[in-house]
Amino acid sequence: MNKIILASQSPRRKQLLEWAEVPFEIIVKETDERFPPGLTPDEVAIYIARNKAIAVQQSLSSKITVMAADTIVVLGDNIIGKPVHREDAVSILLALSGEKHRVITGVVIRKGNEEVAFADTTDVEFHDLSVSEIEFYVDKYKPYDKAGAYAIQEWIGVVGIKSINGDFYNVMGLPVSRVVRELKKFNV
Repeated sequence: MNKIILASQSPRRKQLLEWAEVPFEIIVKETDERFPPGLTPDEVAIYIARNKAIAVQQSLSSKITVMAADTIVVLGDNIIGKPVHREDAVSILLALSGEKHRVITGVVIRKGNEEVAFADTTDVEFHDLSVSEIEFYVDKYKPYDKAGAYAIQEWIGVVGIKSINGDFYNVMGLPVSRVVRELKKFNV
C-alpha cells in the first residue's frame, strides 16, 4: 500500500491506522466544522470530513491520496459535538446515561478529482451512570476533544457501556477495516 495523507490530528485515528499498518503522514489544515441546515447526520459527518480533506488536498499534488474523517454522536435527533467545558461534558454524559445513541463517522478519501465518501454507524447504549461516576470520568479523563464527551477505550467505555452494535473502532473515530477495504479499491 502506498502512503496516504491523514487529514486529522486525532491520536485515535493515528493509532488505528498504525495498527492496520497503513503507511501515512499527517497534514492538518484548520477547517470550519459548521454545516448547512437540513443535512442528515450521515451527511453532516461526510460534509465535515470532505472539508478537511479538500483543505489539505489543495496544497498537494493531485497524485497523492488524502483521507479525512469526522465523528459525531447523535442522541434522538440531536447531534452532540465536543463539550466546551466541564459542565457541558457532565451534561452531555447525563443525557447519554441509560440511553441508546448513534456514533457516526464520515470518511472521505480523495485523489485528484476522484472521491470515495461513506458514513459508518455504530449503536451504543450506556448503563445508567451516577453523577459521581460521570464527574469522576470528566475530571480524570478530560474528554473535551471528543464528540459525545467520551472515549469508548477509556474508563467510561469499560464500565459504562451496556451494549454496542456495529464497529467498535468506529466509536474510537475510524471504521478502520472498512477504510482499508476502500483504500484497496481506490488503488492506494
